[in-house]
Amino acid sequence: MRMADNHPSILAWASESHRIPYVHPITGKRTNYVPDFFVVYVDKEGKKHAELVEVKPSGQLIGNARGQYDQAQAVINQAKWAAARAFCQHHGITFRVITEKDMFNSPQKSRPQAGPKRARKRKTK
Repeated sequence: MRMADNHPSILAWASESHRIPYVHPITGKRTNYVPDFFVVYVDKEGKKHAELVEVKPSGQLIGNARGQYDQAQAVINQAKWAAARAFCQHHGITFRVITEKDMFNSPQKSRPQAGPKRARKRKTK
């Protein structure tokens, strides 16, 4: 989080600073969800924003989950995130989920295409 400490647009940030109650969809028990980050920043127009941010592997999102474990996690995550969105709406902040695809999906520089390969002639004995 060195970037957050040093970025001029980030006014404040905290890790696991909020506890949001929700009902676990599998057990039915009330428990707390703790988002990964709380960030306060200023955008390029100078407008101040506050966000709760959750970082999750894309395989734990509905539609991407393949195995039984990830599918269960995706269902649990949906319940957590619904509670987080309601909490954020009530407090006038935003909620965002990011995955490795958001963090590491930088455009690749196009490589020059090689010309057609020539067939090599086989040496005969």
